[in-house]
Amino acid sequence: MNEPEDGSADAPLDRPSRIHTTAHGQRRVGVELEFTGLSIERISQTLQATYGGEIVAHSAYEYSVKDTELGDFAVELDYAYLKERGRREPESGLLEDIEKASEDLLGALAKRVVPREIVCPPIEIDQLHRINTVIRALRAAGARGTSDSAIYAFGLHLNPELPDLETETLLGYIRAFAVAYDWLKRVSVIDISRRVSPYIQPYPKPYVRTVCDPGYLPTRSRLIGDYLAENANRNRALDMLPVFAHIDADRVRAAVSDGLVNARPTLHYRLPNCEIEKPGWDLRASWRDWLVIERLAADPDRLLTICDDYCSALDKPFGDWLGRWSDGFERYL
Repeated sequence: MNEPEDGSADAPLDRPSRIHTTAHGQRRVGVELEFTGLSIERISQTLQATYGGEIVAHSAYEYSVKDTELGDFAVELDYAYLKERGRREPESGLLEDIEKASEDLLGALAKRVVPREIVCPPIEIDQLHRINTVIRALRAAGARGTSDSAIYAFGLHLNPELPDLETETLLGYIRAFAVAYDWLKRVSVIDISRRVSPYIQPYPKPYVRTVCDPGYLPTRSRLIGDYLAENANRNRALDMLPVFAHIDADRVRAAVSDGLVNARPTLHYRLPNCEIEKPGWDLRASWRDWLVIERLAADPDRLLTICDDYCSALDKPFGDWLGRWSDGFERYL
């Protein structure tokens, strides 16, 4: 539900149950916004006007806004091939001329359908609401999100830093997300263009049945191995590859061919739409939904009870094919 654009939008967001890490101070969150309607140059200028800093153009498809009040932002066209082409040093010759012409044509087409992406620096949770300021500025400048076209599948990604890297903590987040996924998909009103895309798939049901079994007590090595056996790609609504690569990069690299996995001690939650064009839309609603996962992961006894009930639902002759679990899940909240 969107909220009015008034002073309440600038209030700090609610805190999770665990606000600090064991390694340093307050937990941080990375935010990624996908949208269209503005050039990379205009987006960078809007960021600079909001937070200060210096604009650096790396290529036609990648800019940075460095040394802002919040840190360094990246602004890019979310298309790996064009970004790679843009980084190359120009060469002479017919082949290069042909490739450049192809790049220009592809770039023109891509700018119509491929999202621009802002990758925010890690921001302390108590400062996370400050991203709402630039969301309003981008909307006023003409940014358009998921609902603006049937072909757009633009998302809001949240990358919460983990409170610690203990096996029980990692498993807690996986379990909490697995039992909450159907409810999250419903209350987030995920756009059809994103539901049919490959980018925000749930964990496979056999894997969910394994990890939600209260008797599942893996070592960290087994936890990572079981995940990679069923989820060896980035296209999960809660992607654990970044943190598993942070823990064991060689193992993830051997199982996952995608070179875009960035090792970091964070979760990668990519379910919500980016509805930046809608008045009042900002981080608040999606963050509030994410806190359901945070609270369940921090309450292992309650989570195990829910997992036991969910396994019972999955074990019925036809599983949960009527989708009743989504409604039943609310009684636990």
